[in-house]
Amino acid sequence: MARNKVTIKDIADSANVSKSTVSRVLNDNTPVNEQKRKAVLAAMERLQYKPNLVARSLAGGSSLTLGVVTQNIGSPFYDSVTQGVIHGMSGSDYSPIFVDGQWDRETEISVVQTLIDRNIDALIMVGGTLDVHEIEELRQDKPTVVIARHIDNVAIPSIAIDNVQAAKKAVEYLIKSGHRRIAHVKGIPEHQDAVDRFKGYCEALSDAGIELEEELIVNGDFSSQSGVLAIESLLMRGATFTAIFASNDEMALGIRLGLYRRGIRVPEDVSIVGFDDQPGSAYMTPPLTTVAQPASDMGEAAAEIALNMLSKKEYELPKLDAELIVRESVKQIRP
Repeated sequence: MARNKVTIKDIADSANVSKSTVSRVLNDNTPVNEQKRKAVLAAMERLQYKPNLVARSLAGGSSLTLGVVTQNIGSPFYDSVTQGVIHGMSGSDYSPIFVDGQWDRETEISVVQTLIDRNIDALIMVGGTLDVHEIEELRQDKPTVVIARHIDNVAIPSIAIDNVQAAKKAVEYLIKSGHRRIAHVKGIPEHQDAVDRFKGYCEALSDAGIELEEELIVNGDFSSQSGVLAIESLLMRGATFTAIFASNDEMALGIRLGLYRRGIRVPEDVSIVGFDDQPGSAYMTPPLTTVAQPASDMGEAAAEIALNMLSKKEYELPKLDAELIVRESVKQIRP
């Protein structure tokens, strides 16, 4: 019998049970005698029947979808997170719907509202600029998980690394390598990751007894272009530096290009450390020393937590750490 023509009555006749028993087995919402359940499942296999997920979702008042708000679709970091989300949902009946918040508050509000209007069952938010009160208001009690930022709300689990300590580790490596004049290219000013990474930079300098110099700090926006412009800004100021800590790898790539155009060698003249460990960073010339975030693991964990929340199961937040990946973009300065 063709799979798409199999009906509940066909399954009931094959299993020698009632149609209501088949329905209970399919919906899995009411206890069914184990012998009858096995008979129904065996009949489904014989008839090569697979449930229509759309019909099941309509019957159960569920859309069987998870809405995922990412930022800057195409960015290697955010793409790695979303790949993790997809992997974490594999084997379930749920499918993801992805929308892009574009690091813009109004856009983010709009896309979250669009997802809610589509009757998603749960919401996963990757990064973003909305505060906890805005998220609470928008989500309308949908199970919600936040990735790549900390949320101070017990009802909304969040999965993120400690950006302050991760950035501090990166700058400490430069200091241990003999660098004292370390420039920093910041990310988007209101972005919490950028704020925390700047704080880690400041703490590392302070702990080493190195004075913070405003002329060595440049605002960026996480894009490669802002990395190129940061080099021009530093050189126009007449700033002297032997190393640069970039708030992400995208800007580090732009920094590398900016230095190349000025005839400044890496790492012979200036060392660079990035953040995120994007796939292309290992193939930069020279390969980039950077901080690796477990992006895919964060996405996978978020999907699993969201599914557990939907099924009223307990869950544990993972403990994920950043790792400094040492490559060839840092020169060791001898005393």
